[in-house]
Amino acid sequence: MKVVFGHSNMDLDCFGAIALMKYLHPDYQPVQSQLIHPIARNLYNLYQNRFGFIAPKDLKDHKIESVIVVDTRSKSRVKEYFKWIKDFDGEVEVYDHHPSDHDDIEGACFHIEDFGATTTIIGRELMKLDIKIEPEDATIALAGIYSDTGNFQHENVKEADFEVASYLMRNGASLKLVGTFLRSLKEKHQISLFHDMLNRLTHKNINGHYIVLSYIEIEDNVGGLAAVTEKIFEIEYSEAIFSVFYFKKKNNALIVARSNKDNIRLDEIMAEFGGGGHERASSALVKDQSGMMVYAMLEDHLQKSLVHAVVAGDIMVKEVDTIKESMTLMEASIFLEEVNHTGAPVLSERGEIVGFMTLRDIMKARKANQMHVSVRGFMTTNVITASKDLTIREIEDSLFQNNIGHLPIAQGKSLIGMITRSDYLGFMERDSKKTTT
Repeated sequence: MKVVFGHSNMDLDCFGAIALMKYLHPDYQPVQSQLIHPIARNLYNLYQNRFGFIAPKDLKDHKIESVIVVDTRSKSRVKEYFKWIKDFDGEVEVYDHHPSDHDDIEGACFHIEDFGATTTIIGRELMKLDIKIEPEDATIALAGIYSDTGNFQHENVKEADFEVASYLMRNGASLKLVGTFLRSLKEKHQISLFHDMLNRLTHKNINGHYIVLSYIEIEDNVGGLAAVTEKIFEIEYSEAIFSVFYFKKKNNALIVARSNKDNIRLDEIMAEFGGGGHERASSALVKDQSGMMVYAMLEDHLQKSLVHAVVAGDIMVKEVDTIKESMTLMEASIFLEEVNHTGAPVLSERGEIVGFMTLRDIMKARKANQMHVSVRGFMTTNVITASKDLTIREIEDSLFQNNIGHLPIAQGKSLIGMITRSDYLGFMERDSKKTTT
């Protein structure tokens, strides 16, 4: 027997990859995990007969010739299957898109691509072979891609994800059904908890990172708590969220964490509490500990473990072209043309920031035939400045909320640097490339 399976607690991408794999290897029998992620439950209920899964324990009665593993390359995440396979000496192929997983499945042939979803890897193979697939399988696969790319908004999205999604649409995938499968809050208790948590959120700046913390007490563990956390994370303007659920009946606390930044490694953070998962999605169950104690321990650990975020001093230009307060508007105009700038800070004789002059200010003076007067008469005196400790989020807010293109970085009244919109956008582009390579 030849078999294909994914990681424990199968999610939508796992189902999508298995649905497409039968077109590449129709002789492989799919095996179902004992655990299914809540967000994938509705899809599973609708299509389980189509998959024709067998249970992991059924493997013990067969001689397994070869194995395909999808959506993980970590041995610990597929141990529920391999424990039933005795004396296995066959071939193992692995298809995965998680760059942080460990390649510890012995003797495996790895097919690893840094795409938004494992489903995309297999979909690309089908496209190369010009294989037509059935609409039901196209829908399952498209749900997997939408889920793991965050509706194509995560930083892991690649051009290939769009290409395969288009291929699936051409094969009859239903966007309406995909939307239904991705609707994470389906139960009344989830919706009630969602609104309750929204009113109790705490927003923290921890080492330059904008973090949302949540603490709530409920009688006992119920399903779908991770989905509630994810939905709040979708609408909150933050880099990570940590929800602490205290179960009064059992005196246990569950931490659910989600992140959208590579430098907030949730798997490492949750390891401190005996948990695990991915670098951007992780959780931990702390037993026999009060909820408030766990919450305090978590906040303290974040203060100690989160690396300091990039600040203005890291990306500012230190050598800044400036206009002297004693210059005439004509001299300032010539100067800006020479340095090819649209604006520059105006400094006093003592080197203090007293204003800001732009080409727009100079145009007003030219229309008024006042180019011979001092820049003091037309410069902006209410200058918005920032300290070198300003975070990227604060830089963004300052530039765009105030509709300015230049942000002088000051220490007291002294100019020490400058950040422009171009500097900010350049940093964001470099940071994006860094996280996707």
